[in-house]
Amino acid sequence: MSTATFDGQPLQNLPTVNGHAPEPPARAPLHRLHAVRQQQGVSLRRVARALKVEPSEVRRQENDQTDLPLSVLYAWQKVLDVPLAELLVESDDPLSAPILERARLLKIMKTTAAIREKADSPALRRLVQMLINQLVEIMPELEDVTPWHVVGQRRRLEEYGAVVERRLSGGVWRDL
Repeated sequence: MSTATFDGQPLQNLPTVNGHAPEPPARAPLHRLHAVRQQQGVSLRRVARALKVEPSEVRRQENDQTDLPLSVLYAWQKVLDVPLAELLVESDDPLSAPILERARLLKIMKTTAAIREKADSPALRRLVQMLINQLVEIMPELEDVTPWHVVGQRRRLEEYGAVVERRLSGGVWRDL
């Protein structure tokens, strides 16, 4: 008959606090998926789409106590575009300098793309495009970055038709 143990000691030999066994020590984090995703400015929905899972599954995987297979970590690495080691760091140390710089450039590019989207003068559009070109020259993977999403903006009823027409352009309407 085996005896239950904790840290190599039989449970009955452990000291008690007010008659209760002590809490097991908190486990060290297994990964930094949530922190890296936030520092990279990547939305939960974007990760869910890229991993082809529900947002609730992304939240579960982001829990630093969730033991994930290496294949899942590699998928996250691809989505976040960071070295795998950055996802596995078990300390509260900040990300490495190159990764922090990448995150900063990403934020600048998202802001620049938002300005380009709202620019109403040709001179401002040229200036913003020049800035975008310079950022892409520094870091080519920024080329497809989208602007920050506007929170709280709602579509009016008449805008829904325009959205559908833009998405279903070309020969789609002719085939119906």
